[in-house]
Amino acid sequence: MSVQDDVSALTHLGQAGTAYPERVEPGLIETFPNRFPEREYQITFETEEFTSLCPMTGQPDFGTITITYVPGERCIESKSLKLYLFSYRGEPSFMETLTNRILDDLSSACKPRRMMVTGNFRPRGGIGIVVEALYEAD
Repeated sequence: MSVQDDVSALTHLGQAGTAYPERVEPGLIETFPNRFPEREYQITFETEEFTSLCPMTGQPDFGTITITYVPGERCIESKSLKLYLFSYRGEPSFMETLTNRILDDLSSACKPRRMMVTGNFRPRGGIGIVVEALYEAD
């Protein structure tokens, strides 16, 4: 077994001067081969810096996005994930919609065995919202 991970298809990692996208672009998500596809193990990403815009008022919504998945043949590269998630900063979308969009985009990119995306959004008007979206491979 090779001790080197295959990074040949990655374009964001290791680049200086990161340019943040102005709109949501699923094509930003990069993956790499899972060296242990026969083993079931879990990967969790979390960012407390997620922002989007309320589609009615244009005010910012702030939240924590947690992505937990059991990889199949491919894993998600973290810098490309950061760029993808940060691209929501100017996106006017309800929290329920964007949580499900994130799940759809990520599960399409890496074809995991299972994936859960949780959006835990800070209260506005006294009510916080937690949205959980689940993907399970057939």
